[in-house]
Amino acid sequence: MTEYIPSPKKWVADQVELYEGTHGREGTTLRETGLPVIIVTNMGRKTNAIRKTPLMRVADGQNYVLVASQGGAPTHPLWYHNLKANPNVEIRDGENVYNMRVREVAEGSERTRLWNLAVEAYSEYENYRNKTDRLIPVFIAELPQ
Repeated sequence: MTEYIPSPKKWVADQVELYEGTHGREGTTLRETGLPVIIVTNMGRKTNAIRKTPLMRVADGQNYVLVASQGGAPTHPLWYHNLKANPNVEIRDGENVYNMRVREVAEGSERTRLWNLAVEAYSEYENYRNKTDRLIPVFIAELPQ
């Protein structure tokens, strides 16, 4: 069985533990915002270990938009590189769990539409975009065909 390595950020590890330990009945909102989050489970590209990250819940029909904002930091979050290396993920949305595949949407009208959905779900994304010089990556997680 593949090893799970919790996040070194205590609040992230605690939220994942609460979310999964209650089968998605608790821990489903981002700290003080009260806004819904999902748990994205992926494979670490260097460790080959299971990694889990709470991200804002941005739905696009049955798909999910994943925004690699890292709060507007100058570098991409580590999970961005993991998804680029292995696009297969598991998404827990409350009590529902889906095996999905992600793809980065780097430009064009699809990216604009997905970005707008993300900002509608979590307006801070716009502030994060203004804080950084990098193009904040946007992924779409889709059910496999």
